[in-house]
Amino acid sequence: MNYLAHIYLSGDNDLITIGNFIADGIKGKSYKKYSTNIQIGILLHRHIDSYTDAHKTFRLSTKRLHKKYGHYSGVIVDILYDHFLAKNWDRYSDIPLNEYIEKFYDSLEANYDILPVRIQKMMPYMLTDNWLLSYASIDGISRVLDGMNRRTKNRSSMNEAIVELETFYSEFENEFSAFFDELIMSSKKKLETLKQELYD
Repeated sequence: MNYLAHIYLSGDNDLITIGNFIADGIKGKSYKKYSTNIQIGILLHRHIDSYTDAHKTFRLSTKRLHKKYGHYSGVIVDILYDHFLAKNWDRYSDIPLNEYIEKFYDSLEANYDILPVRIQKMMPYMLTDNWLLSYASIDGISRVLDGMNRRTKNRSSMNEAIVELETFYSEFENEFSAFFDELIMSSKKKLETLKQELYD
């Protein structure tokens, strides 16, 4: 899953959310240098990634892209699924998406000093272009895919995946909806387990 889903699945604790958000850059056991709540967020992130990669519905979505995009298919589907989360946000939260995102950005700024340097450098771009809110539109997803393609020096052709999104829009959306309900339950269970293990 991509940024918005990881943030959403963290619950309402700001530090757990930040831990989940920064987790990609925290390797091995280096997470242990952080506070307990940050650690919980990092470990939750790892659970979400493992659960997602192994899930039959997620794999069905990636299979549709695999012939053209190879091992980038999973990254693309992560981004597409964030689009459907943003688009259908009202189904998952009582807080309007723009307010939810602003609260997260405020939390990032309030905890700036504990963020990895990579995230600190990324933040101005993320906030200025409001990446998370942009996921709700196809144009926004197109810009994200363009950026991801540039990061691979145009080797991935991820920018072209907007064609598959539009062609198989209902299929991707139905797969996301079925998958995400199960991911929510799995993440809640894992979060409670981590709290019991690390708070004690």
